[in-house]
Amino acid sequence: MRGMTEDLADAASAYLAWWDMAGVDCATAEEPVNWLRPAPAVPLAPPPSSPATVKKPGSLQEFTDWLAQDSAQPERRWPGTPILPQGQAGSPLMVITDMPDPADMDAGTLLADRAGRLFDAMLSAVGLSRESVYIASLFCARPPGGMVEAADLNAAADRMRTHVSLAIPGRLLLLGDRTIRTFLPVQDRQGMESLHFFNHDGGTVPALATFHPRLLLGQPAAKAECWRTLQRLVEDMHQ
Repeated sequence: MRGMTEDLADAASAYLAWWDMAGVDCATAEEPVNWLRPAPAVPLAPPPSSPATVKKPGSLQEFTDWLAQDSAQPERRWPGTPILPQGQAGSPLMVITDMPDPADMDAGTLLADRAGRLFDAMLSAVGLSRESVYIASLFCARPPGGMVEAADLNAAADRMRTHVSLAIPGRLLLLGDRTIRTFLPVQDRQGMESLHFFNHDGGTVPALATFHPRLLLGQPAAKAECWRTLQRLVEDMHQ
């Protein structure tokens, strides 16, 4: 029993010596502390202020200038000159793609090169041309690898809803999987041939969706489905 007591004493001495070497040489502090005194009330931190509301452009021209000049746009972080939308407000059809292809960035215009020629043929088949439609992209430039962050996609989607409300088109044609999944509840190819309604800042507008011309170049079999969507577009525009 005595040996155990001595061992405990040695352990306690070693423990106190360790704290003493660490600089802890008193039980609490230099001055006596009234541990029974109530703790002083700590004032609550003020609630965080709400982020400043960004004033959205009020006209299509203001929106285009905003895209071109605003340093907060995600495209400012990416290489290349942004490609601005082309066309006039009130066009019978607004075409929305996801982002410029590499060939588009080189040409400085959306839907260029081989995909552009196929797109022109698609418009011609329904009695339209580039000059008679409004063409825009979800993103005005191409990020490295064509990959975008979720926050940028959400910001671009909100921006496009304002864009559509200012462009006031008669109909929308959404091109490509990323554009379609961002705006429409399309779950399969059959849904792509159906008429949907796009919600924008000022209401809704009829919308159809189809494959991007870049996919049609690699998968010619999909052209039949694209043609059915274009026919549906023509029927709706003439109602």
